[in-house]
Amino acid sequence: MADGTAELKDRLAAVAADPSQRPLLVALDFDGTLAPLQDDPSRSAITADGVAVLERLAALPQVTLALVSGRSMADLHKLATVPAGTVLIGSHGAERARRTRFGLDRAVVRLTDEQADLLAALGARAAAVARGRDGVWVESKPTAVVVHSRLAPRDVAAVACDEALALGANTGVDVMKGKDVVELSVLHADKGAALTALRDELGAELVLYAGDDVTDERAFAALRPDDVTVKVGDGDTSAAYRVPGTEELVDALGGFADALAGS
Repeated sequence: MADGTAELKDRLAAVAADPSQRPLLVALDFDGTLAPLQDDPSRSAITADGVAVLERLAALPQVTLALVSGRSMADLHKLATVPAGTVLIGSHGAERARRTRFGLDRAVVRLTDEQADLLAALGARAAAVARGRDGVWVESKPTAVVVHSRLAPRDVAAVACDEALALGANTGVDVMKGKDVVELSVLHADKGAALTALRDELGAELVLYAGDDVTDERAFAALRPDDVTVKVGDGDTSAAYRVPGTEELVDALGGFADALAGS
């Protein structure tokens, strides 16, 4: 895996030096990007250095900070230590809120009766996929059910993944396959569409987006050629830049915050 951290730092320095690239939207995935991956997802947390860098970025004029995650909004709000004013996008774009000093100012997700019935049926059938398989479990979200297999043996995880994908195909719901996870949503949810909508609302001239999973490829693909897209870790990607891990990304973001503050 080639380390493109130096190239990313050069690009960010050029962005910071160009006033025409304002307002800026700095949007980041959570797990595997700001928070190192954990076998127990409830233990995920942004590194201390990452928390400090996010505080500095959010305090800058003409910069909006956003976290864009596959996690439910409840989980994202609970686990992600972010400054007031940060936009939180959960469930791959199906949920959205802004963190305030007093909690979340969130948009309400509303399902039709048909969608609610379908979600309940998906939950029951997804539970059957996990039943009797150690290391496979089902997470319920306001608009989706998720089959996790990170803790399962590889052969067990592969069978669970195939059955979850088949369930999605048979019911016609929106399906997203990530690292050891299959999400089945009764609403179309897309990180790329969510980012595009937020950019349009903010009138952002440039977007920086970093993510580590295959689900982040939709966000990379939706952005403009002159935006800054960053793949964290290995794997095929359409992102323009790649860094080895969370530490290198946070380091690059710290340099970006310094350069913006001095511009």
